[in-house]
Amino acid sequence: MHGNRENWVLSYIQLPLHKDHSSHPTGHMALLKKINQILLLLLVLTVCAILYNKVHQVPSALKNETVDLESPEEMEEEIPVVICAAAGRMGAAVAAISSIYSNTEANVLFYIVGLKTTIPHIRRWIENSKLKEIKFKVVEFNPMVLKGKIRQDASRPELLQPKHEKVIYLDDDIIVQGDIQELYDTKLAPGHAAAFSDDCDLPSTHEMVRSVGMQNTYMGFLDYRKQAIRDLGISPSTCSFNPGVIVANMTEWKHQRITKQLEKWMQRNVEENLYSSTLGGGVATSPMLIVFHGKYSTINPMWHIRHLGWSPDAHYSEHFLQEAKLLHWNGRYKPWDYPSVHTDLWENWFIPDPSGKFKLIRPDS
Repeated sequence: MHGNRENWVLSYIQLPLHKDHSSHPTGHMALLKKINQILLLLLVLTVCAILYNKVHQVPSALKNETVDLESPEEMEEEIPVVICAAAGRMGAAVAAISSIYSNTEANVLFYIVGLKTTIPHIRRWIENSKLKEIKFKVVEFNPMVLKGKIRQDASRPELLQPKHEKVIYLDDDIIVQGDIQELYDTKLAPGHAAAFSDDCDLPSTHEMVRSVGMQNTYMGFLDYRKQAIRDLGISPSTCSFNPGVIVANMTEWKHQRITKQLEKWMQRNVEENLYSSTLGGGVATSPMLIVFHGKYSTINPMWHIRHLGWSPDAHYSEHFLQEAKLLHWNGRYKPWDYPSVHTDLWENWFIPDPSGKFKLIRPDS
């Protein structure tokens, strides 16, 4: 029996236009390349709305959709996991989902976020593979919301039932080797809206960081030449964190108006160019570093072993990788591409595309 599947059109996330790129193909392509990075700042809000609407009246922005109303007891048993299925790398989302599903007995509900053009492809991929038994909902995301600056929009539903207190967000370039229940059970300190993995938290990764010249402090993400950054009073040597794995407390997220804070720092960057040109973690990391400075809990380091995609020559020991609960190929060198490292661990969970559109890039291909 197939899991529950719904297609949500979240048209209520609105942004005003800042500059017209419609007549410039290169500008449009550059905009689309940023979708994955900025989605990170909006995905948790998306899940807020989805879960909110499961127990409340559906707002007019969600048209012609059927909503499954579930009892609080049933909802409490679910582990919501959000993953983006981006065009050109849908195989990554499939491998991530496959690894999670294969390593747990927990009741996982996947929220798969994609563009209108990619949704039919990812749906067919799932329904024609061993993943047809998973519970998933598809969230259709309109990339035009990324044009220009973000607007504060009071009409967006931010309320959340206490039974949906936690949500997991995962980048698509990960695989999970442990039981996702363990990550979901991460304890968040009172008053903390999210848990991340510190970039200085695991001595075993320090040599990797040094060998490829990665940034693991705020200096690598914020432009300390700007007065607005200096006024924050954050030391440039403060250890950064990686938002590719997030365990979020949605009650605190709403209470602290985290989304509005993130929007504020995205707006300010448009106006003042506040973030470092090196941008070791993309445009999504910098505003999160500011908003969550000193106000987040930490994830067990073994639940976010990262940097596997920073160099095609730097390797972790096989024993260390076998002990890891989650592997993250953040960086340029992805495991479905070539060159890359530790691709065998990723391919263990990859499911070939039934349509043949997505193909692995290998030396002999």
